[in-house]
Parts: sequence; structure tokens; C-alpha cells
Amino acid sequence: MLILLYCWIYYRMKLMGNSNKKVRHVLGISGGKDSAALAIYLNNNYPDLNIEYYFCDTGKELQETLDLINRIENYLGKEIRRLKATNNPHFEPFDYCLKSVGNFLPSVQERWCTQKLKLEPFEKFIGDDLAISYVGIRGDEDREGYISTKPNIQSIFPFRRNIWSIEILFNFFQNDNINLHLSLYREMASKGIYLRAKEVLEIPQDNKFTLSKKLNALLDIDVSVFNKVVFAFLKDKNYPISYIDRFSLLDHEDNLNRDDIFKLLRESGVGVPAYYEKIPFTVDGQTGEYARSRSGCYFCFFQQRIEWIWLYEQHPDLFKKAMEYEKNGYTWIQGERLEDLIKPERLRQIKLDAIKRGEKNNLTRKSPYLVDMLIDSESVVCANCLI
Repeated sequence: MLILLYCWIYYRMKLMGNSNKKVRHVLGISGGKDSAALAIYLNNNYPDLNIEYYFCDTGKELQETLDLINRIENYLGKEIRRLKATNNPHFEPFDYCLKSVGNFLPSVQERWCTQKLKLEPFEKFIGDDLAISYVGIRGDEDREGYISTKPNIQSIFPFRRNIWSIEILFNFFQNDNINLHLSLYREMASKGIYLRAKEVLEIPQDNKFTLSKKLNALLDIDVSVFNKVVFAFLKDKNYPISYIDRFSLLDHEDNLNRDDIFKLLRESGVGVPAYYEKIPFTVDGQTGEYARSRSGCYFCFFQQRIEWIWLYEQHPDLFKKAMEYEKNGYTWIQGERLEDLIKPERLRQIKLDAIKRGEKNNLTRKSPYLVDMLIDSESVVCANCLI
């Protein structure tokens, strides 16, 4: 009995201590559409969060990216902190890190740029503070995004109907917690919602009734109640959100898609990043369009070949600088050097391929932005837009 009393006292003291710990709310601005729209969305709908905004500066961004950062800063009326991997005045952050790894270029297999230029500056910015990081993954995307390995940083996804990370959901939906789920729903939901949720909650999670199915079934019943139950479940855990008394996103039920993102950007006056705008080109009497599908470094190895051609023709000075990095057998594109990419016949073929791909996509999709023409490029991204 005495042991139980001590446990109860410890638990209550922990809960009392939770509210005394400061939790920071942070949002990384990449210079792309989703993080820009998320900053606008949270500023307009949840001003109480008092979000800190930051931008991981590699020193290799397009001017169009920096212009968007400035427009967002003006819209928010709040500083966007510039984070750098180094403050060495003799090197831009990318060049400093490149030298530190022996001058081998980053690639899909060796993404040291993500770690050194994005994640490490971000985690240094947070330090040991408790922090909730808001991530701009949309409701029409099937990916999770960056989840820090540091226990003091937690991700929340406001554009999705499900705002919680997979880590939290995995812990919440353990079959051992079913009785606790029932108790929390009984306490927080109306009788009708409780009875409907009870039918779902009592089914153990297994290979047939998966976590995803159970989650969506509960969200279909009532999103707000589900969020409040998860929030209550986390109060005696050790997540950053465990240390706050209230969270305004618990009543959040929005599920924003790509069209919603562009609408937010246009209506706010911030506008769409300039590099998304399609520019016409002509080859063999045919007309196509190109642009850029991502923010980040101008030489990002994730970009498609037609985007490299866009860089070559729209920013020849930057393309030349990208070429200068290709030394000692290292290339931005696996198996192809940039100097070969722009040879007349190769350039012609890349443009013809882009026209063919664009015609195929235009059969089902109408948009003035390249993100729709290069839809597949969104399946692989760097951490720039995820943290």
C-alpha cells in the first residue's frame, strides 16, 4: 500500500512539474511551397502557439528562394532565424562541409548534406530544450517526414487530418492500452461517439486490422475527440507535448491538399515561389515548358535532368558553378557529367522527353506549376522541407 502511495505521489508531482517546463514551438521554412503555406496557415489560425521560425542556410540557394523567405518574413512580421552549419567567414556552409568530408559530392547514397547542413544546425538550434516541430506534409501525401532521434523534439503535422507522428501512434495503439482507450473515450466523448468508438477500440490491432485501419476508423468517427484522447494519453509520457496544459490543434480537422497550398499562398499575397512558374521552350518545332520543382540548393542531386537544363538556361552562372564542383570523378548525376548534359544532341533529347512526359500528365492534370508536371519528384525529397 505504501509503495502505491509513493507511486501516486511521484505521478502527481511529475504532472505538476510538466506545466512548469517551457516547450518551444518551431517551424522550418525551406523556401518551398508547403513550409511557406504552413507558416501562413498557423499564423492565421493558431497565433497562440508563438512559433519560432528558422531557415537552414546552405549558402547555395536560388535568389528566388531567398526572395520568398523575405516575403514570408514580412507577412509574419516576425524574424526567421538563419541557421548555418558554420560561421566561418571564409566559407559558405556547403563549401565548408564539402571540405570537411574530403570534397566528395553528396548523392542519393551519401546524403551528408542533409545531415550537416539541415539536421545538425536545427538540432543545435533546439539544444536540450523541449520543442514541437511543425512539418508541412500535406493530407494528400503518403510519407512521414523527419522525426528527430532526440527525445526532446516532437513532430506535428497540421496539414493532415492525423496530426500525430507514427512513433506516437505506435505507442498509443498498443493492444495493452485498449482498456485505457475505453476509459479516456468514456470520459471525453459523448455517449454516441463513445459507443461507436468502443466497437473500434475493442478490436485488437493485428495484420488484418492494422494501425492505419484503426486510426482512420477513429478519425472517421470524430477527429477532435481522438486528438483529445491521444493528448490525455501522452500526459504521463515524456514527449514535449506532455509538458503543456493545452494545445489548440486538438480541435483541428483540416486536411489540406496541393490546391489548398497554392490557394493559401496566393490569397496571402506571399505568392508562389518564382521557380515553380513554367517557362516555355522550343525544340524541333515543338513547344514545352520547364521550371524547378523544389527549393534548396541550386545543384540538388534530386532534381530531374530537365530541371538541370532549366538551371543551365535560366541561371547559366549557377550552372557553371555547379560544373566546377565535378572533380575527381564526382558528379551530381550518377553516370553523367553536367558538361555532357548540355551537349546539343543530349540537351535536345532531354527537352523532347520532357515534352512527351508533359503531354502525358496534361491529359489528367491542369496546373501552371511544374510540381504537377514533375509529380514523381515529390516522392524523394531532402530534409529541407521536412524539419
